Amino acid sequence: MSQQQLPAGTWSIDAAHSEVGFSVRHMMVSKVRGRFEKFDATLTVPEDPFQSSVTATIDAGSINTNQAQRDEHIRSADFFDVANHPEFTFVSTGLRQKDEDFVLVGDLTIKGNTRPVELALEFNGSTVDPYGLTRAGFHAETEISRKEFGVDIHMPMEGGGVVVGDRVRIEIDAEFTLQQS
Repeated sequence: MSQQQLPAGTWSIDAAHSEVGFSVRHMMVSKVRGRFEKFDATLTVPEDPFQSSVTATIDAGSINTNQAQRDEHIRSADFFDVANHPEFTFVSTGLRQKDEDFVLVGDLTIKGNTRPVELALEFNGSTVDPYGLTRAGFHAETEISRKEFGVDIHMPMEGGGVVVGDRVRIEIDAEFTLQQS
């Protein structure tokens, strides 16, 4: 990541061209995929891009797994308890290079529980769009234990296994625009 590739400044997420998604094992035989419809993020890039920082919030109630009854259950106290914990937050604490890509380190808070996480981060480049806005794209992935964040419902299956797995894979595709000074 060089200064020419990622200009210094404050960047805002373009939610219309970004996605925060996840997948989790279901009934031990398949995966349920979903996304969050409402989120916000700010990227601050100083002259040294390795000193960059990211803050993000996700509206926990905006979960969408394409199944309304399941989404309502996930919003309940059994899972996210959105009445008491309406959003998730992420605050970066560091950035380092790993081979040709990067690792974004930060604190993720879900349901009042904060844990450090590392996201494998790909910088997809930057460009100036036809309207004169400077845009930059990123892809990030991580895997977390839902139980470590207090999403600890235990639903055992007869014959072994659980209805909902513990490991949750998170994938983020984010497009940011550089704010004009």
